[in-house]
Amino acid sequence: MVKTIPGRSGILFHPANDALKELRGCIAPVTMLSGIGTGTDSRKANTKLNELVFQALDADETVYLNIQKAVL
Repeated sequence: MVKTIPGRSGILFHPANDALKELRGCIAPVTMLSGIGTGTDSRKANTKLNELVFQALDADETVYLNIQKAVL
């Protein structure tokens, strides 16, 4: 969960292939972008993200989220 977000108690990461239809401020990883706000294989990407993040946390590593402006 991402913390210290104004107006929210946190932002969750979960699968969603269509941001407009499936998200309300959460973040969904995808395997490949297929359009603006859409992607493919979100469940697969989310599973991989969870594996990497929890492996790092189990090793007492710090995990950072770096959001960058997309260049299309």
